[in-house]
Amino acid sequence: MTGKFKANLITLMTLALFFGFLHLFITDGKAYNFERLHIFLFNLCSGGTILLYFTEKKEPLTKKAFFFSLLAVCYAVCAFFKFYFVSMFIALLLAGIVETVRIKRFSLFPHDFFRPAPVSEKFHHASLLCLSIGLVISSFVIANNEYFRIVSFPKLKLDTFFLGFSFPISLITMSVMFSMMKNDVRNTVRILKDAGFWIVNLGVIIFFLFIMFERLYFQLIVTAILFCSVVMIFILFAKLGIKKQQKNFLTSGMVFLLFTAVTGILYIILEFHPSYNPERLKLLLRLHAFASLYGWNLSGLAVICRYDDFPIMLDSKWIITVHWITVVILAPLGYYFKPFAVSAVVLYLLMLNMMLFSKGSSGASI
Repeated sequence: MTGKFKANLITLMTLALFFGFLHLFITDGKAYNFERLHIFLFNLCSGGTILLYFTEKKEPLTKKAFFFSLLAVCYAVCAFFKFYFVSMFIALLLAGIVETVRIKRFSLFPHDFFRPAPVSEKFHHASLLCLSIGLVISSFVIANNEYFRIVSFPKLKLDTFFLGFSFPISLITMSVMFSMMKNDVRNTVRILKDAGFWIVNLGVIIFFLFIMFERLYFQLIVTAILFCSVVMIFILFAKLGIKKQQKNFLTSGMVFLLFTAVTGILYIILEFHPSYNPERLKLLLRLHAFASLYGWNLSGLAVICRYDDFPIMLDSKWIITVHWITVVILAPLGYYFKPFAVSAVVLYLLMLNMMLFSKGSSGASI
């Protein structure tokens, strides 16, 4: 990965976090939906570009990946300013780019999902497929809500697709994790790996449908199943994962994911309470969102960005500690208080700079 590409990624990711706090620093900030820029710049723009880069494995960035990154930023800006017709058109263009990369790398139909292929490859393919499908669906949602109004669900809105654009990053991180596991020919291990793939993918899709239909009981059941699946994958990774420096970052990411699952389940349980008030649970929701986006997802993206450089000259324990302090303490409090917001952005920027620009195994300073 070139230094210029890394610098651009750091800029995008830092702006993404910064927009999450911008409502505190401008007059009447609550009137603007900075959440869209906060999420889309990280998940779609940064995460999507890294996914295409990792899939194509070419230096420098290919024209497809470059135009994807450029159009993704345009999509985020247009969605923020509510230029919905343009956003809808850009989403379809982005989906087309992803599909050309996916079909070239894998196939038009995901045959490998149903064959004894490596689970890491299945997760990789699913990540690309999920990204393109999410973009197409977001276009249809815009068309339905802004122009045609064919169906009407309170939860069927563009902001709900924060999850849709986050899921491909989760899947590509899972792909990297499974690629680092030792080959174990035992049938039990093979079955558990395949089960993990199907439960994660089908579970999130079903969970998304229950969100649409606002079925809390079923949401709770599905999240419990997903939690058990994540625990199982965590155990497999702990036992079979090859002892490398990147395993430390991915292990921290898995703990972030478990933390996200626990806070998500807790939030759903609290929704059952007769005195449920979403305003009182906003801090819990922020904690859940930051741990998912800038904890679990960032851990995977950081490893992918330096995939060919490990081991890197960086104290893993120290950077992971800073990561947790930033995501679990400073960022959630920063949503409400300016000093914490400034501290979170500064630490986050320093952490990204050290993670991406530290000296790699080649010994050359980047």
